[in-house]
Amino acid sequence: MASAAEAAAMRRAIALSAAGLGTTSPNPPVGCVLLNPQDRIIGEGYHERKGEPHAEAQALAAAGPLAAGATAVVTLEPCNHQGRTPPCRQSLIDAGIRRVVIAIIDPTSRGEGGVVELRRAGVDVETGVLADEARTVLGDWLAGLQNRRPVITWPYLITGHTIKALPADTSEAQLLRLNADAVLEADGTVREAVAGSHGQGILALKDQAPGSNAAEAAAALYDGGVRRLLLDGGLDAAAPFLDSGLVDRVVAYLPHGEASRRPAGDRPWPLMPPGFVITGAARAGSLVRVDGQQDALR
Repeated sequence: MASAAEAAAMRRAIALSAAGLGTTSPNPPVGCVLLNPQDRIIGEGYHERKGEPHAEAQALAAAGPLAAGATAVVTLEPCNHQGRTPPCRQSLIDAGIRRVVIAIIDPTSRGEGGVVELRRAGVDVETGVLADEARTVLGDWLAGLQNRRPVITWPYLITGHTIKALPADTSEAQLLRLNADAVLEADGTVREAVAGSHGQGILALKDQAPGSNAAEAAAALYDGGVRRLLLDGGLDAAAPFLDSGLVDRVVAYLPHGEASRRPAGDRPWPLMPPGFVITGAARAGSLVRVDGQQDALR
């Protein structure tokens, strides 16, 4: 059973992993924290983008020789294959790590998996530690693997009689983009959510229209490396994805205005499309932000 110090370190690793959202795809956002035998943090790191060092390698580099005899707390099972970077399970073994605490097993792991190889090398391994909490960051990546399409979010502004795109120059729109891989614009153009955030080659369809069929477009974007997609546009732009059941989350913005008023009633629905439930609500400047997701995903 994981100790209190290991659980606390896992929560820090989860927080660190979120720094990779919007830049790691198609790789997962992962965080790692190293504890010495006295439960003090001696190194930590996260995976920032494909082709660059993984979280474990970043943490080991920070710890240096202090890693010998330490515990590695990592949000996803250390990888077990040689790609652009060495296998993380071997890096941990070579550094003399004595114990590895893991939140989620990697469904893409090669061979028998990193856990098996670590145990063969005599490393003590515990899995499933705070897995549900780790899914707050890894959940979209895991959902993409299962559905073979990106997790799709549609932010929109309700004003007057219309449902329109959230203006791109608002701080809310910029924050949403910071946590996404790509934006599908109303004219069908696909762009990186934050220009240059993935280095080169992340979007096979960058600056190209993926076609009119929503399901085919989503699958093509997944194949191009997109795991978190924003729809940019009003109801007309989002309708094909809504009708196909492909929108996973919505973020509705509406002006809170006067405390007593009679709002326009000609919109297709008052707040969110049918089938969505509220998961959060907060003030955002002169607006109210309401987060929702498909009821079936709860």
